[in-house]
Amino acid sequence: MNEQLERLIKLQKIDSKILAINQVIKEFPSKIAEAELPLRESQSSLSDVKQKINSLEKKKRDKEQTLDGMNEKINKLKLRTAEIKTNKEYQALLKEIEAVEKERSSVEDEILVIMEEMDNASKQAKAEEAKYKADKNRIEAFKKKIENEKLEIEKELLTVKEASSAITSGVDRELYDQYISLLDACGGLAVVEARGEICQGCNMNIPPQLFVEIKKNEEIFNCPQCRRILYFKNTT
Repeated sequence: MNEQLERLIKLQKIDSKILAINQVIKEFPSKIAEAELPLRESQSSLSDVKQKINSLEKKKRDKEQTLDGMNEKINKLKLRTAEIKTNKEYQALLKEIEAVEKERSSVEDEILVIMEEMDNASKQAKAEEAKYKADKNRIEAFKKKIENEKLEIEKELLTVKEASSAITSGVDRELYDQYISLLDACGGLAVVEARGEICQGCNMNIPPQLFVEIKKNEEIFNCPQCRRILYFKNTT
């Protein structure tokens, strides 16, 4: 086989591996982002529950203030009984006290409902907190695993690049420039097999006479369609 062609075939295999490794590295951030999605959802749910608890606590304080005002009003009304002169005034005062007490009872019931809601929300918050912590621990472990994988694959990439450099040094400059140009233009695949008179890069037919020459692997030939460098893989 032509020495330059042999080097290009080896270089293509290495560069394909480099592209694959770079693609894996490129996907790491999206993998982490995808894995973090449940954590963000847990955090959002926990935040919503905490906001609900804060809202209920404020609502309860407001109702308690209203209740204090009603108690104060009832006490003042009861103090007026000593000033009552007639039975009619007395009955009117009792009705007023009864109305405020009825309203107070309604507020007390509302406070009990709020307290029950707070209790349920507190239980929900504990459950969401536990879920958030579990998700966070899982994500941290996943990130550590990804980081270790990244370190290992970056080491592998360095080794592969060194192998690429060693082969590149033996390729004619003009031929290497052509190879790099094809690599960029053809999606990282510049050197491909010619099999059964078909280019395995673009799947287009190769003229029979050209295929005969390619099979010898003695010269550098390009696909008439996609311009990729062609070689014949002898299986015998």
